Amino acid sequence: MSTNGNGVKKAILLRPRGFCAGVVRAIDVVKIALELYGAPIYVRKEIVHNRHVVDDLRAHGAIFVNELNEVPDGARAIFSAHGVSPAVREEATRRNLQVVDATCPLVTKVHFEAVRFAREGYTILLIGHRDHEEMEGTFGEAPQNTIIVETETEAEQVQVPNPDKVCYLTQTTLSLDETRSIVEILERRFPKIAGPKSQDICYATENRQMAVKAVAPLCQLLLVVGSQNSSNSKRLVEVCQRSGVPAYLIDDCSFFQDVWFEGVDTVSVTAGASAPENLVLDVIEALRERGYATVEEMDIVDEDVRFNLPPELQGGAAKLTTIAIR
Repeated sequence: MSTNGNGVKKAILLRPRGFCAGVVRAIDVVKIALELYGAPIYVRKEIVHNRHVVDDLRAHGAIFVNELNEVPDGARAIFSAHGVSPAVREEATRRNLQVVDATCPLVTKVHFEAVRFAREGYTILLIGHRDHEEMEGTFGEAPQNTIIVETETEAEQVQVPNPDKVCYLTQTTLSLDETRSIVEILERRFPKIAGPKSQDICYATENRQMAVKAVAPLCQLLLVVGSQNSSNSKRLVEVCQRSGVPAYLIDDCSFFQDVWFEGVDTVSVTAGASAPENLVLDVIEALRERGYATVEEMDIVDEDVRFNLPPELQGGAAKLTTIAIR
């Protein structure tokens, strides 16, 4: 851990931070659907993993449900950015639901990879967290061919029917370092293992982790703005902690604890890929009130990724002027 050397309190605001292209697209999908069709619009699961975003959309007329059986037949339903399994899509068709799919295109890429490998007879070792919604959807593409691998221990123990016909895929929001360790174990155990043509961990997850690694030697504390169920936000905390610097995941500045700031001259702030910028600005203001009057921005990489809206909304969206939370 490092101090700034002169006792002056300051905050370092990391960039990139906050909303990724997939989150922007998913939130826009709900906002546009509400403007085009009016409430109610049903959303299966949280559209993105952020409590503030979900509460805002709920206030605008979105109804969040856990499963499609809570949606009236024939109603309009939106699938979250985390994706769904074919079984969910089949249920939506059977119930005549008017579906708008807000699945992140980078998650869809992993689904396509799973389908392709399964068709070619591979056993798929799917690296990720069992209880995450994204994993539920990807696993559902080829459940008979897929084994979930969550830890290095599981990577050492997993057994496959044919070691010469095995591949790996990953959840998009994992720790780069931990995933690399698991993949290295699998490559040692299964020398012929295949993988995705390009890594499945998304650009935003990678960029935010790189920024945390870069700032860790320069600060004594990292605050990650993001909800407690946000996988990519949790990974940012873990990356920093592995560098030996205390880090905490906070929904907003109300989560501050005085003990965190004792003897701390330099605080770094970032945000998970589903956290709105206004929450970050609130945190910075709260830090100013605690004496961290100097705020520096640290830029690691520029992000200019944009995703098109689902085809169901592209025509109508052109007529609208107000779209999303920013």
